[in-house]
Amino acid sequence: MDINKMTIEQIEKKLKTAKNKVKTWTKSGVYRIGGNYLIRTVTMIYTGKLKELTDNELVLTNCAWIADTGRWAQACETGNFDEVEPYPKNAEVIIGKGAILDMFEVEFELPTKQK
Repeated sequence: MDINKMTIEQIEKKLKTAKNKVKTWTKSGVYRIGGNYLIRTVTMIYTGKLKELTDNELVLTNCAWIADTGRWAQACETGNFDEVEPYPKNAEVIIGKGAILDMFEVEFELPTKQK
């Protein structure tokens, strides 16, 4: 479609469609709001999308407790875990920063099914 021949309504529709396809990220310190993370705490491992950050906590959505990662390097690379226990779909899970050993942003889809 030639942009010079488009109506304003057509342009607005194209912009709206394009905007819905773009991920918006907000960087807050070393954390990226909206990013998917694998988080290792002192007792457990979690995956989730970072929704909010406070002075002392991370708030995650689409969160799962990973009961068994299987081989760590492969799990970090692929997101294939031996045991997964997802939280309810709309739950906001709060993790204390003091419990975090390490975490990194992942490229794989977050696990959502119990395994």
